[in-house]
Amino acid sequence: MHLQLLGYFASVLIATSLLMRSIVRLRIINLCGAATFSVYGFLIGAYPVGILNMMTATINIVQLIRLRRRREFFRILEISPRAEYLRYFIDFERDEIRKFFPRFEYNAEETGVALFVLRDLIPAGLLLGHIEGDRLDIQLDYASAQFRDMKIGRYLFSDRIDYFAERGIRTIVSSADSEVHAAYLLRMGFVADRDGKTYRLAVRPAA
Repeated sequence: MHLQLLGYFASVLIATSLLMRSIVRLRIINLCGAATFSVYGFLIGAYPVGILNMMTATINIVQLIRLRRRREFFRILEISPRAEYLRYFIDFERDEIRKFFPRFEYNAEETGVALFVLRDLIPAGLLLGHIEGDRLDIQLDYASAQFRDMKIGRYLFSDRIDYFAERGIRTIVSSADSEVHAAYLLRMGFVADRDGKTYRLAVRPAA
């Protein structure tokens, strides 16, 4: 009975992996499922099942190493808040955006900064905001589903923080409408205000 449960669990993991949009998550979950199925196969004496899934797990490990080592190219592309492509992108991603930013409504008149983050020339992330003095208030900080591995955030708020400093920005302010987004902001170096909903990132002046 316990072995059957192990087999069912492995099946659920493999099926779940196929639902992932992120290739990294797909590989990781599929690796866990294949490894579990391999153990299950050997335990019940089904050696072809065990060997096949062991090979699948090995392939997943190799591919994850390749993905980790692969060099990607990022670039910030500033566009007009009134650009037609920006409207199209927001409309296309609207349902996904509302999962993390349920109160977001695009208004070109209130948006002063519109930045796409290109990842190997693919528009993978979008940051919208407006500037008041030396402060940037973020309205939207979004990454498409297949690119939600923190790399876009680290590129914007760490690797290219000078982009904001060179434009006279000294503080970046964001709010969090969900625990997931709050955790993301903390990982990016933001510090929570006392209200627990507003997060600030200090921007060092460019040298």
